[in-house]
Amino acid sequence: MSADRVAPRTERAFVTPEGVDLRLNIGDAGQRAGAFLLDAAIIIAVLVAFTLVVLFTGVGAVSAAGTAGAEMMAVIWLVIFFLLRNFYFTAFELSAAAATPGKRIMGLRVAARDGGRLKAESVFARNAMRELEVFLPMSVLFTRASEGGVDGWIYLLTFVWAAIFVFFPLFNRDRLRVGDLVGGTWVVRTPRRKLTRDMADESAGRMSTYAFTPAQVDAYGAKELHVLESVLRQGDRASQRTVAERIMVKIGWTRAPYETDRDFLTAYYAALRGRLEQKLLMGVRRRDKHDV
Repeated sequence: MSADRVAPRTERAFVTPEGVDLRLNIGDAGQRAGAFLLDAAIIIAVLVAFTLVVLFTGVGAVSAAGTAGAEMMAVIWLVIFFLLRNFYFTAFELSAAAATPGKRIMGLRVAARDGGRLKAESVFARNAMRELEVFLPMSVLFTRASEGGVDGWIYLLTFVWAAIFVFFPLFNRDRLRVGDLVGGTWVVRTPRRKLTRDMADESAGRMSTYAFTPAQVDAYGAKELHVLESVLRQGDRASQRTVAERIMVKIGWTRAPYETDRDFLTAYYAALRGRLEQKLLMGVRRRDKHDV
């Protein structure tokens, strides 16, 4: 990376525990809004499908039970809606992709702002805040409407409440939701980039020179593999030296006089990638070095 390169407004420092600055780009407000709308459409589609199933399988019971049966079905629908909207976002963001289907379509993922591992408590916190940001005012309107109408002041209060949270990302540099502030997260762009043929060939060629033991390769996981790929793509010698030294210390590797940082990293990249792919075939997925 050249020293005189002008960084885009969306670029932020993202220093990993290995001491590497990956210079990630944050997602803009439009991308995040688009991702949420896509996810909302998926949730609504699931709810519509569930409702149709209920109507076709339980309409007789509702008719027989009268008003009580209809109220029971409404309660069940609300419970399913609550569980779905909370489980949906949390489950997908806790996955290896750290993104819901909507975010993946828009090229986004959730990351920890401190550069470390995305923790479960951070994901739970950011999604719990969504209840206050979006779903609570919607629930108030729905409840009041079902009781026979909505007063004008309820509309105004709900609009102000929603506007505060909806427009909050527009008034901070990193486009953070309140949930991001509470959870210590942000949403970053993840451009789809496949490993180039040249890098693959280079990595495979180094394997014959470096013989890593299974224990040495098992020191890292998929997250570190992506970090290593980014370091090799950037070609920054200082970053490569830092990462190579950290890996060597962790796996107990003694550097030979002829070894260069890039040679070592490309060889280790090939070994780690092959090891992870081999484990994946056996149904074992290792997200990062913390997974046992």
